[in-house]
Amino acid sequence: MNPVFKILTLNSISSVGLKRFPAGRYTVGSQVDNPDAILVRSHDMHVMDIPGRVKAIGRAGAGVNNIPVEKMSRRGVPVFSAPGGNANAVKELVVAGMLIAARNLTPALKFVEGLKGDDKTLDQVVEDGKKQFAGLELPGHTLGVIGLGKIGSLVADTAIKLGMNVLGHDPEITVDAAWSLPSQVKKAHSIEEVLKAGDFITLHVPLLEVTRKMISASRVKLMKNGAILLNFSRDGIVDNDAVLEGLAAKRIRCYVCDFPARKLIGHPQVVALPHLGASTREAEDNCAAMVVDQVRDFLENGNILNAVNFPDVVMMREAPYRIGIANANVPNMVGQISAAMGKARLNIHNMLNKSKEEMAYTLVDVDSQVPTKVIEQIGKIDGVLSVRYLPVQSQ
Repeated sequence: MNPVFKILTLNSISSVGLKRFPAGRYTVGSQVDNPDAILVRSHDMHVMDIPGRVKAIGRAGAGVNNIPVEKMSRRGVPVFSAPGGNANAVKELVVAGMLIAARNLTPALKFVEGLKGDDKTLDQVVEDGKKQFAGLELPGHTLGVIGLGKIGSLVADTAIKLGMNVLGHDPEITVDAAWSLPSQVKKAHSIEEVLKAGDFITLHVPLLEVTRKMISASRVKLMKNGAILLNFSRDGIVDNDAVLEGLAAKRIRCYVCDFPARKLIGHPQVVALPHLGASTREAEDNCAAMVVDQVRDFLENGNILNAVNFPDVVMMREAPYRIGIANANVPNMVGQISAAMGKARLNIHNMLNKSKEEMAYTLVDVDSQVPTKVIEQIGKIDGVLSVRYLPVQSQ
């Protein structure tokens, strides 16, 4: 009999994604007890007691700052995300932010909202007042892109199509991202090189200790006078005090961000949006569908794809019996697993082991049923964090 998996949802998750859980094999809802997996968007999981039965966590979005990733790693629990699922939504908002700043649309709208009088009076006031909102066009200007993942690459491609010159920098660029990057993007060797050259600077990096306050006072001083800074990545990447100093010195013409902060709100040269980057129906659907598929594949087949704390390990089933093992990245782990199976006279049909920093993951396909005592022996190997037995299920 096939197991029934229980999925707890901590936020409203798109029905487009949730429908991908087969009704007969999954129980899904916000009141599920002892879940096998948790789906989340913005809920702060750092303050909750995560049940020991949880085998996976899926974030229907790109960032995982609201999830205790290190704690889950120590349990051998993969934390999945949906990189690229909201990329187009964020790209479109970045382009909108560029246009808002370039054409001075925010002060222009406020000017219109304050108009009084009849239409004849308005015509004269508008004609006299519009000069103060003269802006610039995008073609021919340089866009500096810091972070060339899925979103950064899409922004770069759109900017090129709008006639802009694009200078990009990403020391951690992946092979896939490099392949998708438009050939017209000029590669910069440092963040400083981008800041010195860009008429517009857009940020697309994750919030890590190394990127916290990446845009600092010293780096703001390197920017071209009158540059426009856009941050649709994470609020902690930019030092708000440094930006305010840059605005006062006219080093920065306008700061456009998706993260309101008390000291920024109301500043005439700041456009702060209420975290709208991924707030489209399409992005929510895409992220939910992606993360549901990943969680399902892990629960049913042990495969890992797009987990932030474990390597991608995807292996086609070639035998009816499978074991998935999460372990610390230590020497001789594969040898000890193989020895435990060999001692039980089990034939290993296929095996795949990969590591990612301190974590590693192993999938083993076996030709015959694996006794419970072998699973228990593997679980007792020093460094093994979790073991799951995954015999093929009937349809």
